[in-house]
Amino acid sequence: MPAGVVVAGSINMDLVATAQAIPRPGETLAGKTFARFPGGKGANQAVAAAKLGAPTTLLGCLGRDSFAAELRAHLAENDVRVQVAEVDAPTGTAMIVVDEVGENSIVVIPGANARLHAGMLAEVPIHRGDVLVAQLEVPVDTVAAFFERGRAAGAVTMLNAAPAVPDAELLLPLADILVVNEIELAIFSGMAASSREQQVEAALACRRFREQVVVVTRGREGSIAIDADQVIDHPGHAVTAVDTTGAGDCFVGALAARLCAGDPLAAGLAYANSAASICVQRPGAGPSMPTAAEIQPDLASYETGEPT
Repeated sequence: MPAGVVVAGSINMDLVATAQAIPRPGETLAGKTFARFPGGKGANQAVAAAKLGAPTTLLGCLGRDSFAAELRAHLAENDVRVQVAEVDAPTGTAMIVVDEVGENSIVVIPGANARLHAGMLAEVPIHRGDVLVAQLEVPVDTVAAFFERGRAAGAVTMLNAAPAVPDAELLLPLADILVVNEIELAIFSGMAASSREQQVEAALACRRFREQVVVVTRGREGSIAIDADQVIDHPGHAVTAVDTTGAGDCFVGALAARLCAGDPLAAGLAYANSAASICVQRPGAGPSMPTAAEIQPDLASYETGEPT
């Protein structure tokens, strides 16, 4: 059976307002547009992987409301195999403000996502070579059980440690691949992480065992990965961002898809960088994930990262 991507994570409806700037505390601004888009870190990552050709399964929870029906339809349209439980809680939502340069501010209301528990994942088939992906918009103990099963089956475990929650430290030793942004890196390492040199040192501090890969997503600056004794740099792409919501999820889903297909890490990172650069040029999270056909021409002119 071919390897696949199995994602355990959140499914949200994103309520997105655009404005000239992100409001400061106590400030009211006139918005430009409002829209709702399918989202949630788990759903975004699953859609990204599926659109890039990986057999993908999403495990999560939805409420019994109109948002749930829309989100199920979105996942089905994007070839994601859905194993979702309906629970007595509202479907998760995210309140998002996007400014004129595409940066965002997000408040997530977990709702049904907080009900995802280990028992719901116990019967899900996991095979050697699968890539298991999780984030922190669902309970930490659920992710721990998911990764422990994956480790036992010979799967690769990938943790996108976002958002940074206090007890997430318990999960770091269970992740074969840890993906964090600059803010999360600083939180988990307890170190400054603004420059490239600081980020390398902080990533090494986050590493819980030598074989663990730590990937730092750096927005328009690209990404850095620590792999054993190597530091792999991938510069960013020069694009005009419309909405950065979901870019990190696109990166994670694309990397999982390529590792599942057998790519080496450096090639997978180049592919993920390219995918994320396309994602930010479109509004919304779930609908902005690119296809493989869109990424290939972009990769042809993109220099892959070199280990140092």
